Amino acid sequence: MSEQLQEVPFWLKDNFAPVFEEVTETDLKVTGVIPSELNGRLLRNGANPQSGYSAHWFLGNGMLHGVEIRDGKANWYRNRYVKTPLFLDPDADVMSSLADMKMSSANTHVIHHAGKIMALEEGHWPFVVSDELETIGPHNFGGKLKGAMTAHPKTCGETGELLSFGYSVSEPYLTYHRTSAEGEMLQVEPITVKGATMIHDFNITRNHVVFMDLPVVWDLEGLKSSGLPVIWDESYGARLGVMPRNGTDADVTWYEINPCYVFHPLNAYEEGSKIVVDVCRMENAMKPGANSPPMLYRWVIDQDAGTVSETQLDDRVVDFTRVCDTVVGLKNRYGYAAAFAPRLPVAEGFMKYDLDRDSSEFHDLKGGQGSEAVFVKDPNGQAEDDGWVLSYVYRPEENKSEVVVIDSRSFDQEPIARIHLPVRVPAGFHGNWVPDGY
Repeated sequence: MSEQLQEVPFWLKDNFAPVFEEVTETDLKVTGVIPSELNGRLLRNGANPQSGYSAHWFLGNGMLHGVEIRDGKANWYRNRYVKTPLFLDPDADVMSSLADMKMSSANTHVIHHAGKIMALEEGHWPFVVSDELETIGPHNFGGKLKGAMTAHPKTCGETGELLSFGYSVSEPYLTYHRTSAEGEMLQVEPITVKGATMIHDFNITRNHVVFMDLPVVWDLEGLKSSGLPVIWDESYGARLGVMPRNGTDADVTWYEINPCYVFHPLNAYEEGSKIVVDVCRMENAMKPGANSPPMLYRWVIDQDAGTVSETQLDDRVVDFTRVCDTVVGLKNRYGYAAAFAPRLPVAEGFMKYDLDRDSSEFHDLKGGQGSEAVFVKDPNGQAEDDGWVLSYVYRPEENKSEVVVIDSRSFDQEPIARIHLPVRVPAGFHGNWVPDGY
């Protein structure tokens, strides 16, 4: 029996194991005081295989978790599967459905834009869900989105534009999208790259986008080692592509960098002719036998000199990085990250970085296991860090989860509020605060 347990992969046991019941609970206990300015929903997505099994953590069916907060009260908790065609047909094979843009697992992220809440993954179309997390259906921007869309689009802090991309196993391997604040897709631009790579995320600044063309390439051999059809291939090379936000493929300038992989950047911004990009950099990824942890690095792209410098900012293992939504693509002073527990992609605490002062604060979860920390701006605040950090946190001693509300201005102190949930929320991926009136 012990040998069988050892063979169970991490994403199918402990708090990674799926839950199967869809719950609605309106009687939520709160410890502490929820700020009255917090009015909206904290949503989070994750892989939750309805069969109880998936070949990789990234492949389970999407399940959304949400807590609605208003006027200092926690109104409800809900969890709902995103009921895509892939979910509705349990016998469907996620890897053989890549050509059907409706066959999404919708398991990676959840955003709001132009009055829609959308559940995302990077191989298919977004799926729109209601305020109560019920599935409405796929969204292809009036037919303009023909292929996949990333799970990590960026909403510009100044214009409200939604900037995104999609990658493919066939040409065009990379396609850029620019969507207005009102939800109209204005631009669909194929970008020339050398081959089919797994491009999980990208960067935006006030005037540019920055693509990360890195050496995790599509190859069926990867199924044998990792359960995903991608492998690490250092011979592919690594480079950053800088393009004006309304530019074309001909406008992209490519800059060679040291081989690495990045799942998530923190932010990017311009300083004159230079572009600063802060990322969670890994020495490699999808490499059999390797365990390269993500750490915070800075790239500075000097467009005049045609060079990129690389500097390590921290030696702690961090990822799931966030900044205040109003400074996405602009100069940020602060950043937030999950400080990963040893050998597991869950937070044992959260980091708050002061990048101007090269300092940081640590919020210790004291045995709890956190997910992505979402910063919510105080509508009455002036400073960039005036606001709160919210996250779902699993408490192993209770086998239940809670939502913690941390005052960013006293980040290393105890949460100012805890919303106690009646169930366990499995470790997952990304989430967002959806304000009332979105």
